[in-house]
Parts: sequence; structure tokens; C-alpha cells
Amino acid sequence: EMHVGHLRSTIIGDGVARVLEFLGDTVIRQNHVGDWGTQFGMLMAYLQENPITSNELADLENFYRAAKKRFDESEEFADRARSLVVKLQAGDKECLALWGRFRDISLSHCQEIYELLNVKLTMADVMGESAYNDDLINVVNDLKAAGLLVESNGAQCVFLEEFKTADGEPLPVIIVKADGGYLYATTDLAAVRYRSGVLKADRALYFVDQRQALHFQQVFEVARRARFVTHPMHMEHMGFGTMNGADGRPFKTRDGGTVKLIDLLTEAQERAYSLVKEKNPELAEADLRNIARVVGIGAVKYADLSKHRTSDYSFNFDLMLNFEGNTAPYLLYAYTRVAGVFRKLGKDFSEVEGQIVLDAPHEQELAAKLAQFGEVLNSVGEKGTPHILCTYLYEVAGLFSSFYENCPILSADDEAQKQSRLRLAALAGRTLKQGLELLGLETLERM
Repeated sequence: EMHVGHLRSTIIGDGVARVLEFLGDTVIRQNHVGDWGTQFGMLMAYLQENPITSNELADLENFYRAAKKRFDESEEFADRARSLVVKLQAGDKECLALWGRFRDISLSHCQEIYELLNVKLTMADVMGESAYNDDLINVVNDLKAAGLLVESNGAQCVFLEEFKTADGEPLPVIIVKADGGYLYATTDLAAVRYRSGVLKADRALYFVDQRQALHFQQVFEVARRARFVTHPMHMEHMGFGTMNGADGRPFKTRDGGTVKLIDLLTEAQERAYSLVKEKNPELAEADLRNIARVVGIGAVKYADLSKHRTSDYSFNFDLMLNFEGNTAPYLLYAYTRVAGVFRKLGKDFSEVEGQIVLDAPHEQELAAKLAQFGEVLNSVGEKGTPHILCTYLYEVAGLFSSFYENCPILSADDEAQKQSRLRLAALAGRTLKQGLELLGLETLERM
């Protein structure tokens, strides 16, 4: 199942993809999941020993844990698991059928989370490591033909001048291990070739942990040298920092295990539910639950997206659920204030006539900020940094609040001024809603 470490790549990638689509680009999502390799041999070997039903298999987490324990404790079991991986890679029918079952169960867990997170990834976007398996031998042969492969300690490697160890020794990009196994670099090279040659991408954005920076520098350079990039394609590693606990260390459970993402999202919704119920005890249960979902999930996503992508950050429920400061609840509430004005009128944002006339300083400041929306989105699309959009929306919300308090809308001096201020408020509301949507956050009409 997905754990908290999977959150950042998922939502940062989704946010940038949404912005690029909004700006008119054709975006092809490629969900590069680890759906191949040793772990599947381990699961198959354990299933041979412990035949179980599909229902029991649905709890893949416990099954995986038990298989991993056997793998670590028994050399005979580990050898059997490895031999099953070889059979799987060779296309053994029985192994492929079992692998398909494990993969489908695992991906269905992911899909539930994507839907809860309001992320646009679907099953059709999954292009896992397994998709490139048949091309790996071609990658090796083509590197050999290009004169790039060198044998080193039994492994097949590429050595590039610009990559050296601290002692000045050449740093290998290992393509085939001494035991004949392939590595991430091999699969990533096959993926580069597919994205350039088949998808004809102009730009390939990789949303992967910052700690993989060297890996991608090497892979991109090998791909260029081997001429795997046939259609001109920019390759950009959009690295990100880690999400840490209050102690500044990577987020873990009390007993040191990894935190399941579903548990974190459930807790966020429960905390939001308590907060909303406290503020609005008269609301119907269904409304409370819906608001709690939008606020809870939005708070987790926004707390992450509002930090610079490359920074580590400390996860803190109390801060992210605060209705003051640069948080999702504050922005959602700002939007409901705009919606509230139009609800009183019984009108939609689009039903306001008249010119916008900017007389008061608060009107001018808000309008100047709204005019920057396109520029902000272009910057997000170019740099892959959603925090720029978060900061912008926070500023819009603050300026709308000042405008709302200082420039009476419904009790304006005359009808022309009232219509002008309504149009400005409507534009602020649309910008907030559109901006939050591009970050993958839902909005609420009332809170």
C-alpha cells in the first residue's frame, strides 16, 4: 500500500500536470510504478507455501510482510523466490498470472487513494517497470553497439568522464549486474527511449525524490550519448525533499514503521470533522462529513504543496488545519466569503454586468494581483513549483479580505459602484476556485 513517502511525487506531479494542461499543453501522465522484480518472486514463493483465497490476498500488506520475513530468514526460500523472478522475466505463464493478481490488487489500493486525494491519475496512466522488460536486452545491445559498455568486476557499466567519486575515481552507471540482473538505470533508459521515440514528448518531467538527483543526471547523459533521445526532448528531474515528523526526521509510526498514507488521510479527515462540528454543531451529518473530507484532504495537500518542492518539511496537523495563515482552511474560507456575497444576491459569479472601475486603493491592489494569474501559472509550468501558486492564492485571499472589509459591496454608494465591486469580487472568487482546482483542491460553497 502507499505510504506517506508516496504523497509528494503524487500531488506535486498532479499539480504541475494540471497547470500545464490549463496552459494548453498536451500532458501524458506516466505512472512509473515498481511492479517488477524480487518482491514478486518473494510473494509467489510464499503463495506456493500458503495457498490462500482472493479475499485473504486483498490484505496484501500482511501477506507481503510475512513473505519478507521468510525471505530474510530462509536461504532456501530466498533462492526459490529468485528463481521464480527469473521464470517471471522469461514469461512463464503461471508466474505471469500470479504476478497479474498481485499487481491488480496493489494498484486498486493506489487508485482508491488517488481518488480520495482528487488526483487525476487512472489505471490507464500506469506504465510500470514491467512495461519495459522486453526492451532491456535491446538497451544493453545498443549501448554495446555504441561502444559505451565496459565490463567492471563482472558487471556491465557505462563510465562517464563528468561523474567521479570524492577520490576522483570514475563512477559507474551499472546497466547489468554481475549476476545478470538489471537495475533502475536499465529500465529508466528504456523508458527514456519510449517517451522520446513513441510518445514524441518535447519535455519529460520526473517527479522523484531529490536523493535520486545523481541517478537521473547519469541516466539522462547516457541516454543522450547513446542517442536514445530521437525526438528532441528536454529531460528534467523535478526532485523534492522529504516529509518529516515533528522531530525533523522522516515521518514514521511510533514503533518506527512507515506510516500508511490512508491512515494519515483518515486522521486528517477525523481532525477536520471535530473542528467543523465544534464550529457548526447544527450542520447535518452528511454535510459535516463532506466539509471534513474537503478540508482534511485539502489541508494535507496544501501544507505539502505550499513548501518549495526541494525543501524538507515537518508535518504538523495543528498548523495545517489552522484557519489563519497560509493554509487550506484559510483559502477555502476566503472562497466561501465570496460565494456568500453572491448567495445573498441569489446570483452566480457570471451574472454580474457592468464595468470594473478601480477607485479605492484596496480595489486597485486586488485587481493588480488578479492580473498576475497567467504569469504565475507560466512560472509554475516552467519550474515545476506549485508553491508559487499557493503563495499567490494566499495573497489574493488576503487582498480580497482587505477589499471586503474596506469597500462595501452590497451597500455601495451607487449601482455602478456596486456592480463594479461585484465583478471584482466574482473575479477574485473565480481565480481562487480555479487556482485551488489546479492544485487539486476542491472548494466549498459554505463552511
